[in-house]
Amino acid sequence: MPTLYTVIRRPLITEKGMTVKETQNTLVFEVALKATKTEVKQAVETLFKIKVEGVRTATVEGKERRRGKFSGYRPDWKKAYVRLKEGEKMPEYLNSL
Repeated sequence: MPTLYTVIRRPLITEKGMTVKETQNTLVFEVALKATKTEVKQAVETLFKIKVEGVRTATVEGKERRRGKFSGYRPDWKKAYVRLKEGEKMPEYLNSL
């Protein structure tokens, strides 16, 4: 069983993430590529002590990047949209933004 901090890498604080947070009561995180929805749900509930209604995940493919004549790809990564149950309070780190 992976630890909490290996499942959840960091919160994604973007314009789209803030809009989803305000309108749909949903948090957005970058998670480990091999993390399952169940592991993400358990990690968020344990870490923030809140109830999770559902988790949606999306794998983002790495983009091609070039440095002169050399090219390569950035690594693939996964993000998770975590919807909180009705009446649950948002974690403190997102309220200050």
